[in-house]
Amino acid sequence: MKQNQATPRSIPALDHDHYMGVALELARQSAVEGNRPLGSLLVDPSGAIVAQGTNRVYTDFDPTAHGEMMVIREATRKLATLDLSGLTLYTTLEPCPMCCWAILEANVGSLVIGARHAAIGRTDIGTYSVETLFALTRRSLPVVTGVRSQECVDMRLAWVAQRAARGLGPR
Repeated sequence: MKQNQATPRSIPALDHDHYMGVALELARQSAVEGNRPLGSLLVDPSGAIVAQGTNRVYTDFDPTAHGEMMVIREATRKLATLDLSGLTLYTTLEPCPMCCWAILEANVGSLVIGARHAAIGRTDIGTYSVETLFALTRRSLPVVTGVRSQECVDMRLAWVAQRAARGLGPR
């Protein structure tokens, strides 16, 4: 597990392996429902899960219904705030630029990532990573990478292979 400390804020002492396991279960559920296998959750410093989200792009016919967006929407409504600074977001795949910007705008306290776009061979977003968006915007947050990453990679690649077998594209 690799930790990038981009700001003086630190990541709460949470059981990253456990919470990524919860995110992986959500990702499996998302795939069963016909969506991309992605699960996200927001956890408070005490370890309570505040909100959970899955990718719902295909079932909701909404290109913005990514797991990270869904979990941020749920948490901000539930907590009646736009400031999620005390929470850690777990996600099975590195957030795309849209989701990463929403994470920054919601002031999420820290981010834990399973798989990276580069690890799944995604080329349609160029050399993007959360760190490149941070550099571009001069914003940052603490990030932990590599948590159960191979499981996250394997799940996404299996989903891509299943889509290819049905004659569908990788997205």
